[in-house]
This record gives sequence, structure tokens and C-alpha cells, in this order.
Amino acid sequence: MDGTTLRTPRLTLRPVGDGDVDRILEYRNLPEVTYWLLRTEVEPAAFRAAWRRAADDPDDHSRAVVLDGLVIGTVSLDVLDGMGQPGMPTRTEAQLGYIFDPAHGGRGYATEAVAAMVAYAFTRLGVRRITAGCFADNLASVRVLEKVGMRREQHGVGDSWHAERGWVDGYTYALCAGDRPPTPR
Repeated sequence: MDGTTLRTPRLTLRPVGDGDVDRILEYRNLPEVTYWLLRTEVEPAAFRAAWRRAADDPDDHSRAVVLDGLVIGTVSLDVLDGMGQPGMPTRTEAQLGYIFDPAHGGRGYATEAVAAMVAYAFTRLGVRRITAGCFADNLASVRVLEKVGMRREQHGVGDSWHAERGWVDGYTYALCAGDRPPTPR
């Protein structure tokens, strides 16, 4: 993870520090948050260790999202190789994810942070394609992805296991560097 700090009109996106993990866990393990995650509750020591490993991974560009000094979310961005035949350029794709404290929902912070990370991936990291996934009925996540210009490329019928609801539909979104620029609405 590089040490780049990104700024938007209201937010700061910076590398996650060890001192941020307890704050992230405060909202990360809330039932209304884990309901929409593939990995539900996490054990604090393992979660802290994962963030430490991410800090040493040059392909992990995850950031804490800070509003007025308080961490209100995280945006993850993992750079990886795409699919292709031999000779394909490496590290041209990225997978995007995000988790926000629901106490700060409905104000456009997630859209603002995700748009900043998408712009960073294209302009500074040189990726050519970004993908993200969500449960199909996670309408808040669908809105964020669509507001930053991502297109729905797949509707997986019954492709995602949900602990409370069984098999549910999932969506995959993507955006290529040549597509319209991500601008939050």
C-alpha cells in the first residue's frame, strides 16, 4: 500500500493506521452492515493482522475514509492481473469494495469516496478496468456504483450465498478507463 492521501471536498482518504482498526470494527460488525457483506463478523486480532499485511502489499490501495477527523468508512482497491492470453500486460485491473458506518449514510460520502478511488486507480495507478460486486438487493450499493459511472455487467441469478436468506442474486459492475469519467451525481 502506498502512502498517498486523497482529498475530496469533504473527505480525506488515507492509509489505514493501526489505531483505526478499533473504530472500523465498531461499525464493521454491526448487523445492518454485515447483512450486506460476504465476510460477516471478523475477529479483531485477525482483522488487525489483515490490515497490517495490506499495508505491506504493493497491490493493495485500500484507504480509510475520514470526515472531520473520524473514520467513517473504508474503500478497498486491489490491483491484479486481468484475464488473457500469454503476453498480456500485468496489473491492469482492480477490484473495488467499500464499507461505511451506517450512522453516516445517505449523505453521499460513499459515492464521493468511491469516485475519488476510481479516479485515482485510472489516473495514478494506470489500471484499465475496475470491477465491483454486491448483492442485487443492496440498493444503496447499487446506487453508489451506478453514480460513479459503473455499468452492470452481470446479474448472477442465485449466485451468492446469504446466511439468512439462502441463495440470492448478485451483481457485478465494471468501468474501463476509456468509459465516461466517474463523476458523482
